[in-house]
Amino acid sequence: MKKSEISDPFEKARLEKGFGEMDDQNDPVVMALRHKDVRRCAHNWKTFQSGAEPGRIVIPSEVNIRDIRQIPFELDPPMHGDYRAVVEKWFKRPLEANYEAGLKCIIDGVVDEALAKSSVEAIEEFSLVLQSRALTLLFNVPFEESETWISWGTHVFRSKDSALDADKANILYDYIDNKIAESEKNPGQDFYSVLLASDVNGKKLTKEEIKGVLMLTFAGGRDTVINAVTNSIAYFAEHPKSLERLKNEPELINFAIEELIRYFSPLTQMGRVATEDTQVCEHAIKADSRISLNWASANRDATVFENPNEVVLDRKMNPHVAFGFGTHNCLGATHARQILKVLINTLIEKVKSIEIIDAKENIETLGEFKRKVGFDSINVKFN
Repeated sequence: MKKSEISDPFEKARLEKGFGEMDDQNDPVVMALRHKDVRRCAHNWKTFQSGAEPGRIVIPSEVNIRDIRQIPFELDPPMHGDYRAVVEKWFKRPLEANYEAGLKCIIDGVVDEALAKSSVEAIEEFSLVLQSRALTLLFNVPFEESETWISWGTHVFRSKDSALDADKANILYDYIDNKIAESEKNPGQDFYSVLLASDVNGKKLTKEEIKGVLMLTFAGGRDTVINAVTNSIAYFAEHPKSLERLKNEPELINFAIEELIRYFSPLTQMGRVATEDTQVCEHAIKADSRISLNWASANRDATVFENPNEVVLDRKMNPHVAFGFGTHNCLGATHARQILKVLINTLIEKVKSIEIIDAKENIETLGEFKRKVGFDSINVKFN
């Protein structure tokens, strides 16, 4: 098995019963595994809500490390739409030409640094650096701010010793409080200032609401983007002809991005909380119990995707759900897609080949299932 391959541990359960089960800090979760069921549950926000206790829809649950609601992620319609409208335009900025040019400059720099070294650890020294520097564009803050974010590591709520690290979370909360206070005193064109000047239905956002938006922005696209970038580097290392093909057929790059995102599914699942007694795949669900929308399983459903366990770069029909589905689809998807687009073009331009020197897999344990989501470490050489 190649190092870049990610297997599908959910296949048997998906075929035989359509759901899986796991425990999360004594708060059980029933996983919807089939593509149609994941989409149906995601669409049915009245029965499967996001606006439950803050932190409870995340897996692992974050109820013990935060009591502030991430916005608009942990809201349901109509409030979700009202708050999403405040930030939607800001999160579409990656489509602007000057934003893409800035991203190109950042990624050129990260790739050039990698080419100058005999080897790089592709998570800490490449993907984390790339993600953090790119985030300065999204926040519209000085490039140097990325050094602080890099120091936090690959996840703002987790550490090597703990899946949920309250001390580490407090570093983020204190940082956000300070940035909000700074922007209050000296408003600018940064994301903090934009939020301070925003209103919903005629009312200014509260400090807690602003903090909720910022927590989502820092946490939501961090390890997922890092996984997507690292897994893509590993894939192109082991499939050099794929990179050559994209160089010769650049019209396939957008298809390739969607396919890599489908195959890797950087976020395995996201939870919801039932508002009433109901069912998932004929499995009884009690009110106030949790389900998960298992994006990774849905993206390997053979009833939807031909050859689902292969990367098909020119896959035209690709209704993947790696960025979520329905009302709560990922707010940062445009930024993530642009990162991969610029990265692929930069690799085509600058890199002849990539070698994997060694790698240690990152395995999630989800009840009876064990899923590789990427790597704990992977050393590579860019040529």
